[in-house]
Amino acid sequence: MTDRPVPARPDTVAVCLPDMPELAHIGDLPANVEVRLVSPEPAPLPDLAEVDLVVPLRRIRTALLDALAGPPGRLRVIQTLSAGVDWLAGRVPAHVMVCNARGVYDGPLAEWVVGAILAMQRGLMLARDAQARHEWDEIEPPELTGRRVVILGYGSIGTAIADRLRPFGVELIGVARTERAGTRGLADLDEVLRDAEILVNILPLTGETTGLLDARRLGLLPDGALVVNAGRGRTVETFALLEELRAGRLRAAVDVHEVEPLPAAHPLWDLPNVLVSPHMAGESPATTIRAFELAGDQVRRFARGEPLINEVARYLLE
Repeated sequence: MTDRPVPARPDTVAVCLPDMPELAHIGDLPANVEVRLVSPEPAPLPDLAEVDLVVPLRRIRTALLDALAGPPGRLRVIQTLSAGVDWLAGRVPAHVMVCNARGVYDGPLAEWVVGAILAMQRGLMLARDAQARHEWDEIEPPELTGRRVVILGYGSIGTAIADRLRPFGVELIGVARTERAGTRGLADLDEVLRDAEILVNILPLTGETTGLLDARRLGLLPDGALVVNAGRGRTVETFALLEELRAGRLRAAVDVHEVEPLPAAHPLWDLPNVLVSPHMAGESPATTIRAFELAGDQVRRFARGEPLINEVARYLLE
């Protein structure tokens, strides 16, 4: 739960929601909730200055950013359907609470990370390449067991990844923004990177994390280390990573990119020591359902004047 009280609301709560089939998973809403739907088709957008809570998706994002840039209105809560909120950074006034979809994507994203590690570590990518050439290559890939895995961004997703990796007998080190029991802080990052055989980066994008994994820090990783990025593309300096990959010193599995979609001519596509996926690590048919179920729960809490969950820390919005 959030430490501060739920934002003040009128007796009738105006809520802006995307009009799409998945909206059915939001569930029944209290009688004092007035719903304003936004169609995916071109049509006039509602005045979000007259809305108390908004679930921004697709066309609603445009209206929301316009409303945040204008004079203060009724808006008090932004409930995203995503875990990341970097697109809102620097735009949200102090009186507006932002809540995200923390917990919705933990399982599938953790599965992608484990799958990517296994594909790279156990030679599955090499085997797939040999299959495409119709060649029977002799492959003797290293085991995952015994490897030191550093998880950079040790929140709910990092914990889910650790839980799924632990049965493989790896040595796990979690790194969070600040040090806490059993978890290292960003101040220790340089020291931790020197022994990271597998680095899993799931950091959010903030002013503090933009370009955090630059040429110097990537250079601290041991030869042959695997960099797995499922957080945000801009937390890694792309050119610096490309230099390490082209030299064959590092390997990478990358789901998020500095520019998305990744341009067809981008050199990442053709490097043999890289697995590229199209920002799909946290996606599954079930995640959309869970996201709308969460949004429905939040609307009901707000309508009843109850505390909301998943409030985003203000430093992530600066």
